[in-house]
Amino acid sequence: MMNEPYFESNRTQDGSIHYPYESMIHYGKEPRCIVPSHWHLYIEILYLLSGTAKVYSGGEAYVLSEGDLILIHSHETHSIYSLDHELSYIVVKFDPEILYSTSRTFLESKYILPFTLAESSNQRVFTASEIRDTPIPDMIWEIYHEFSAKSFGFELAVRTLICRVFLWFLRQPRQQQHWNWEVANSLNDSDYQMLQKVFEYIDYNYKSDINAQTAARLCNMSYSYFSRRFKAIMGKTFTNYLNYIRITEAEKLLLTTDQSMTEIALEVGFSSSSYFIQQFRQYKDISPYQFRKKGKA
Repeated sequence: MMNEPYFESNRTQDGSIHYPYESMIHYGKEPRCIVPSHWHLYIEILYLLSGTAKVYSGGEAYVLSEGDLILIHSHETHSIYSLDHELSYIVVKFDPEILYSTSRTFLESKYILPFTLAESSNQRVFTASEIRDTPIPDMIWEIYHEFSAKSFGFELAVRTLICRVFLWFLRQPRQQQHWNWEVANSLNDSDYQMLQKVFEYIDYNYKSDINAQTAARLCNMSYSYFSRRFKAIMGKTFTNYLNYIRITEAEKLLLTTDQSMTEIALEVGFSSSSYFIQQFRQYKDISPYQFRKKGKA
């Protein structure tokens, strides 16, 4: 796999502690790209303190001004451009795992899953007017101060604050309209176990010629039952989800390498560049050539 965990141990090579979250203030002193295209496993929140920025995230462009906030999903390719001479913003990054209690259950996963799938349609940008009279600005600042000062007990404070911010996102009416909560609430632990096996199978094998029959056997299910249940939960067939993952991986290569379309197609598991281009356009409403040009503009 090309994606590496945000933290593999609790200490870096120089002996400093590596945390599953981070917060800092970034500055831009002139109009330019200040964060080139990249992706990571953690969820990221950007809260603008001053200036104007253009954020490319998940193939879309968003212009943010002072007081605006944007939520960037796990695994989502993104870049940041300063549009003036005085840009500053708070960054909060965190591993989705910290949102779980001592053991992962689908009771929690049903809320977190939409934010770890880049194609989810939940609200990304919250304007200054939407959050001005909410606890969000103060909590973002508090996360930054707690992480910077690292006073006794700050680990618990940061995790608690991040969970509170995340809960606020979940409870916004527009979020609840976008995510199919009726389906989510009908899922149980056996459904989650099935999804876990399928996600791991795809994560480790998407570059290969894999299929739903093998996934069904891994889950000890018949092909027909597995196919019906997977589509009922995910809203797409196994093949459609596999192609979505391949397209997501291709996005990263388009923005971070100079590989040809044929090389990228084969790298992410498509049998030909023509099929890759057709699938990319179907999922993104844009050709991979246009996506690369737009992302590197």
